[in-house]
Amino acid sequence: MGYGSSVYKSAGDRLAEKRLAAEKRADMRRAEIYSKLPRARELEHQIASCGLEAAKTVLRGGDVVAEMTMLRDKNLALQDELSRLLTENGYDKNSLEPQYSCSKCSDTGYFEQGAITVMCDCMKRELVNCACEELNRTAPLKLSTFESFNIELYSKSTDPETGVVPYTQMEKIYKFCRAYAHSFTPDSGSILMKGATGLGKTHLSLAIANEVIRRGYGVIYVSAPALLSKLEKEYFSRGTGDSNTIQMLTDCDLLIIDDLGTEFRTQFSVSQIYNLLNARMLAGKPFIINTNLTMPELEKAYSNRFVSRINGDAQKLDFLGSDLRVKRK
Repeated sequence: MGYGSSVYKSAGDRLAEKRLAAEKRADMRRAEIYSKLPRARELEHQIASCGLEAAKTVLRGGDVVAEMTMLRDKNLALQDELSRLLTENGYDKNSLEPQYSCSKCSDTGYFEQGAITVMCDCMKRELVNCACEELNRTAPLKLSTFESFNIELYSKSTDPETGVVPYTQMEKIYKFCRAYAHSFTPDSGSILMKGATGLGKTHLSLAIANEVIRRGYGVIYVSAPALLSKLEKEYFSRGTGDSNTIQMLTDCDLLIIDDLGTEFRTQFSVSQIYNLLNARMLAGKPFIINTNLTMPELEKAYSNRFVSRINGDAQKLDFLGSDLRVKRK
């Protein structure tokens, strides 16, 4: 994975905190159990002594096989007694051992597979989460929630141009977005939110981001102008150490691009947007796009090929009404 050193450090630090917390809890349980069941301390000491005795047996030589067999049987009997002692007194048989959040790697981030050290899935998840947080540092994620979305600001009269009641349309969109966020998985579909300025597209996409993050998924929320500015700076200033942005944008569970169409468009920016979204579509990863542009305007700005790909992959949500920011004032 092409993440920067700061992302690897943050992910490693988080796993280290989990590991230390698990070991601290185990120490506290051990002290409690030793206090209530002194025999448990004796058994653990005897089990450890069997291990030392096995090492001495190998060094001494003689009938190693017979002695090792005897020590193995003794060790198993001691472990069996300790397990019974714990369970008979209301404890899990593994209560004296740390209960790591990941049993595969014991919260180290890596495990041995044959003679190879392999990165654990838990480390990969932490890398994605840390990378997302790094890019989201300046995003206004806490400003909008589903609870603060006021559906009553939308008109309940039929729009003469569309023949649709904005309130009814936006109520459907609100319910769809809420259900999408609460049932989100990395296999969820993509969304294209389109409509005039000030109709709630940013609010609902931020609300989705907050809920999906709360459920433990990696989300990157970025405005199109900020995204293209960052990618352009990285592309034309190689060696800055930030070349992992495309990797983060591709790997995250959900990518949200706000205000598509407000960026300064160049051949570079159009190709970057297309390649990024195309990569996510090929990988089956969802995205949400917010835009003030109509479908013909999107085609003119990004090509028919781009719009065709989006049309085939994303659920289209048409936002209706008048600028809510004016109504709030």
